[in-house]
Amino acid sequence: MPSDAPQPNALRAPALDAIDAQIVGLLVADGRMTNAELAATLGVAPSTAHARLRSLLDRGVITGFHASVDERMLGSGLQAVIGVTLRPSGRRESIVEFADRVRGLPQVIQVFFLGGEDDFLLHIAVADSSQMREFVLEHLSAQSSVASTRTSIVFDYHRNSVAASFE
Repeated sequence: MPSDAPQPNALRAPALDAIDAQIVGLLVADGRMTNAELAATLGVAPSTAHARLRSLLDRGVITGFHASVDERMLGSGLQAVIGVTLRPSGRRESIVEFADRVRGLPQVIQVFFLGGEDDFLLHIAVADSSQMREFVLEHLSAQSSVASTRTSIVFDYHRNSVAASFE
């Protein structure tokens, strides 16, 4: 019996021609590139560069422009990735509730919802080890839905690009 509902993995990436792919690559390298610089680098008219960029935004290929912040300059030089496993009871509700709660915490840089050993990975930044301990105890271990945590300190961090939300 056929269904009109979307099938799993039915999402297709929008086709990018060579110019669109170049625009994406250039903006990943320098998100502050002006339209005039973009057009000159591509060898196209500024109106063409603008129309192409607008199309990439409208199609959801480019989802936004982001500032890369040095957390150390904000007094939060200690970063960690924390694996969080939730208790098995009431999984759906606890997953949604946990995700909503941690996304709003100022120490949290990124939240990853996973399939595998951990349910979540949290990338956080704090000032020092006492704040790290306080974060884990107050915001994770004290939660009844959290079964366990595993903290790994980040020594170095490199990002090639910013991933879009899965929502």
